[in-house]
Amino acid sequence: MKVTRVELRTKRKQLGLSQKKLAKKLGVTVQHVSDIEWGIKSPSLELALKIARTLDNTVEFFFGKQSA
Repeated sequence: MKVTRVELRTKRKQLGLSQKKLAKKLGVTVQHVSDIEWGIKSPSLELALKIARTLDNTVEFFFGKQSA
């Protein structure tokens, strides 16, 4: 499950969240957030849902499966 990193980073920045703030909200390390954004790691389904909810979006948005 690869996250579309550009969308994730862009949305995080639009909401004024640093990687540190997002990591704290998600209960993970800053390194883990960075690794997901850079495509080094993929989030678990549970974490993907947390990311989507925290960034006020859908899981599909971050996986590049937007519907028209």
